Amino acid sequence: MYTPNMGTTYASFIKTLRTKRGVSQFEIAKKLGISRSSYIAVEQGTRELSLGEFEKLSEILGISLEDLERGELPNYEKYKQMILAFLRLNKDLTKTKLAKLLYLADFSWYYSHLESMSGMQYRKIQYGPVADTYFRLIDEQTENGAMRITETRGGAKIPLSEISADEMQLMQKIDHKWKGKKTAEIVKFSHQQMPFMFAEQNDIVSYDVFTQENPDEIY
Repeated sequence: MYTPNMGTTYASFIKTLRTKRGVSQFEIAKKLGISRSSYIAVEQGTRELSLGEFEKLSEILGISLEDLERGELPNYEKYKQMILAFLRLNKDLTKTKLAKLLYLADFSWYYSHLESMSGMQYRKIQYGPVADTYFRLIDEQTENGAMRITETRGGAKIPLSEISADEMQLMQKIDHKWKGKKTAEIVKFSHQQMPFMFAEQNDIVSYDVFTQENPDEIY
């Protein structure tokens, strides 16, 4: 049996997500190839999922295996606002440098609070840790390799309502440190941190490992 994080919290997450998706217990049970009563037991936290059932459930609910295993969805709206916040602080950002700033913000916040700002998971790729949905969520235009801010119609600014004052202060500190630095410098920095070094290529990098970093080198 595959046992991710079975229990009332995890089971509640599955039930909440199923309800949001508008899928009935019967429909999911049928797609999983189990009885409705067996699926109800999953949502009650009294039945474990096999690996095959777990993978099928992630497809049915439209969620990554990693997020389903964590029992938590990232705050995509907040992540988009974080992107916009960094672009407002520095209009001359490449996609790669922006990705690294977001990584440092999420992981630095986790270092002090044991939770990331956005809840996004980051994967080890060639240019450093990058959130899986980064390139899909970053609604932008490129011009000579730099980013441009896209605001609402009529020029009205999008409110950064999801970001707290303390979170914004941390993002400003991160931006201040790396403003004017080359993309290659921040890429090298992220490669030398434990989450990147300890992960296999294309694997999710660990927030928990990051807590072992030198406090003077978290960003």
